[in-house]
Amino acid sequence: MRKTFSLLFAIALLASCGPKKPQMGIQSIPVIEVKTEDVPIVKEFVGQTYGLFDIAIRARVDGYLESIRFQEGGRVKKGQLLYTIDAAPFDAKVAEAMSRVAEAKTRLVQAESDFQRYKPLAETNAVSQSDYDAAVANKGAAQAGLEAAMASLEYARIQQSYTKIHAPISGIIGRSEAKESDYVGMAPNPVVLNTVSRIDTILVRFSLSELQYLQIIQYEKSRATVQATRDERKADIELIFADGSVHPHPGKVDFLDRNIDPTTGTLMIQASFPNPEKLVRPGQFAKIRAILELENNAVVIPQKCVQEIQGKYNVFVVSTENKIEFREIEVGQTVDDMWLIQSGLNAGDKIVLEGLHRVRTGMTIQPELTEFASIRNSTHQ
Repeated sequence: MRKTFSLLFAIALLASCGPKKPQMGIQSIPVIEVKTEDVPIVKEFVGQTYGLFDIAIRARVDGYLESIRFQEGGRVKKGQLLYTIDAAPFDAKVAEAMSRVAEAKTRLVQAESDFQRYKPLAETNAVSQSDYDAAVANKGAAQAGLEAAMASLEYARIQQSYTKIHAPISGIIGRSEAKESDYVGMAPNPVVLNTVSRIDTILVRFSLSELQYLQIIQYEKSRATVQATRDERKADIELIFADGSVHPHPGKVDFLDRNIDPTTGTLMIQASFPNPEKLVRPGQFAKIRAILELENNAVVIPQKCVQEIQGKYNVFVVSTENKIEFREIEVGQTVDDMWLIQSGLNAGDKIVLEGLHRVRTGMTIQPELTEFASIRNSTHQ
């Protein structure tokens, strides 16, 4: 009995002398300080691109297409010969008009000769007044006939000149709608042969709702009262390509349609973008990103700070005693990876940034203050 008691005492003593379980320490948790910013409210719209000038090349006279003098899809210069139409019928009309001019000149010479002969005779009453009047009238008619013949010749030459079609501007030319030996200039054959586009500046047309239009107007008014340079804020208009990349040159709105379309309730807007590399082509469907308004002194926080439970949004706030508090908030819209906060937070509040699953209400933590990228900086990237 005594041996058994001694053995139990020894076991208890060894157990009491063994290593103790360490006490859990205070956790270090990343937190951020809530900030306010002037936040641009950005919307995206879908539009279509156009050249600065998109000039249709038309056949102004009908005839057989004789030759094509350019490379389809290539660049052309202003005044460059593009098409020739068979000129033989127009050459004949010019020759016919020239013969009529010659006849009119002959009649005029004869009429002037008669007038010069009758004039001194009429002064001495050697001829009747009616004969003199007839000579004057014949001279006037011959002069008018010559002028008419000259006009017909000029018109024939103009028609003849239309058989050679030149580029109206320098730019990119498209695929020809007619081939050599096609009869052009009259339906059903194509009248519009091609299009030349100047694309060193590209135009984008898109539509805004009436409400969005009013928001833009209000934004422009507020911006006029705030001294901000372009380097300090996001570009007002951006062009986004199909792969998500952004056109390197910001645009500007240069045209608003006269009225809001009553059938759609939208207003057509045109923006222009420099295109010195000539990468953007007419006919593309483009995405436009535009600033509609400016939210002054808005409370913004990263989205990852916020939890959503059954439609309710909440954050973990760190008190001045470094204790965790659960707080419901009202969120507005998202801008990039940030929430705009309508209520529930104020500038200077500290909230948990990461490790939301590791904290609970009333828990004491060691806050690790962390900086986060502002909306102003993120929109410049």
